[in-house]
Amino acid sequence: MQDIISRLRAKKDEEGFTLIELLVVVVIIGVLVAIAVPVYLNYREGAADKSAQSDVRGAISAVEQYYTNNSNKYPADVTATTGTSGKIDLAAQTNGTAGTITLSSGTTLALKNNTSYYVICATNQGGTKDKVYVYNSQAGGSVKASGSTTVAACITAGN
Repeated sequence: MQDIISRLRAKKDEEGFTLIELLVVVVIIGVLVAIAVPVYLNYREGAADKSAQSDVRGAISAVEQYYTNNSNKYPADVTATTGTSGKIDLAAQTNGTAGTITLSSGTTLALKNNTSYYVICATNQGGTKDKVYVYNSQAGGSVKASGSTTVAACITAGN
């Protein structure tokens, strides 16, 4: 009998982890996940914001190309367009030549022609809530965050 008990005790040491060890590992994994998830979500939000900014920069190039190829005229207004289709053909809208704006998925963009200058506003649905990016050709400079909370309000305000 003593022999059987000693074999069972020897075998028990080789069986695996104790409940305390397993709980410690689960707690450590939980802490790591609690730190990693918010950081990951912030990266995704920032990437969507950068996507909207990039789409505005691409739209500037397309509008300037259109302007050059069409007797120094800017294209007609483009209403807010979601980037599921992927492209806005400026030439097809006004029977001109050249000029295609490529949009990222989830981006909403609007172009307002004010005869002597234009305003482009864009946002991305996965980005920071109520963050709209704007370029005003009259002011020049870089793409900036707008004070407006929607693309339509940004276009109306021209800021």
